[in-house]
Amino acid sequence: MTSPLRIDILSDVMCPWCIIGYRQLALALESTGTAHEIHWHPFELNPQMPPEGQDGFEHMAEKYGSTRAQSLESRARMTAFGADLGVEFRWAEGFRMHNTFNAHQLLHWAEMQGRKHDLKMALFSAHFTDRRNLSDDDVLADIAGETGLERAEALAVLQDQRFADDVRQLETFWIKQGIQGVPTMIFDRKHLVTGAQGVENYTNILNQLTRERA
Repeated sequence: MTSPLRIDILSDVMCPWCIIGYRQLALALESTGTAHEIHWHPFELNPQMPPEGQDGFEHMAEKYGSTRAQSLESRARMTAFGADLGVEFRWAEGFRMHNTFNAHQLLHWAEMQGRKHDLKMALFSAHFTDRRNLSDDDVLADIAGETGLERAEALAVLQDQRFADDVRQLETFWIKQGIQGVPTMIFDRKHLVTGAQGVENYTNILNQLTRERA
């Protein structure tokens, strides 16, 4: 019997294309009936982001040279993609990018509780739909509690930074493997795919891998 297909996903909850890409992959997995196991890994798009975060338009201009009009066009495109995938992007004036190092630490802890995937999805929704501040420890602890994790323990994890070194080591490992952006998906530990590829392309990838693994 063939073992479930391992899929390693590097992502950051500040990345809209990460949740779009994941939802596209999820639809492809469902349509093909592919037995699988997903492993989430940390990647910070903006490790130098200050605690107070940064205005979204300002961030896009500073990092990519995007004008406000270009950013609005990009947001409209992502909103359309999201609508087809059940992802609600609520862009608004004042939408901010946040530092996610603590969020990655919380996800690391959640994995030990068997709830990493649930928390990951909740963090995406908290940022893009509810526009909550994911650099705020109390907000992160609240989200953990809402996901079924112990809020007090989540807050303790964030405050004592017990997993900071572990997360840094994991981030460094993947950077040394040549990962420069997200989403990055690694199928069966050897097939690397970057970006949100679309349901059809993911379906083709899964079908090809199924044939190879048969």
